[in-house]
Amino acid sequence: MTAPMAIKVAAHEAIDGSDLRKVFGCFPSGVTAVCAEIDGEPVGMAASSFTSVSLDPPLILVCADNGSSTWAKLRTAPRLGVSILSADQDVACRQLASRDGDRFAECTWQATDDGAVFVEGASAWLDCVIDQEVPAGDHHIAVLRIVALEADPGVEPLVFHASRFARLAAAVSDPM
Repeated sequence: MTAPMAIKVAAHEAIDGSDLRKVFGCFPSGVTAVCAEIDGEPVGMAASSFTSVSLDPPLILVCADNGSSTWAKLRTAPRLGVSILSADQDVACRQLASRDGDRFAECTWQATDDGAVFVEGASAWLDCVIDQEVPAGDHHIAVLRIVALEADPGVEPLVFHASRFARLAAAVSDPM
């Protein structure tokens, strides 16, 4: 058995962005689509920087690159739809993450009367409003207040790990 390749940076050295990305990639995450209808058209982006924040009030957060022209549009929408993508939606996720082309070409979607857009086939959907934005380095942390939700826990989530998509392993039953 060979030892894993280690990335080491001394406390006095600058941290290289590519090394940091590799380290962040060691933490598996789900993938979401953050979308809204703007001027009658769906606008959306993929976001793996997503987490629950609070049950009371119901809050989540997503992070968006400061240079994202998509986030610049989305942040003006009255409502945002956050879809937690399913394991079968890797193609749609890549499309939503692309910089060019029709981001919604590979997915079906629906919009609420308030303009939140949800990707059909996702494992969960959160209808949100922006509660606050916090600048943080080269990103913005968007804290979103959940106003409605729906979930299908039987739908396997899409997992992103080490710069690629993965699936969760089947749970092993406890014989006790």
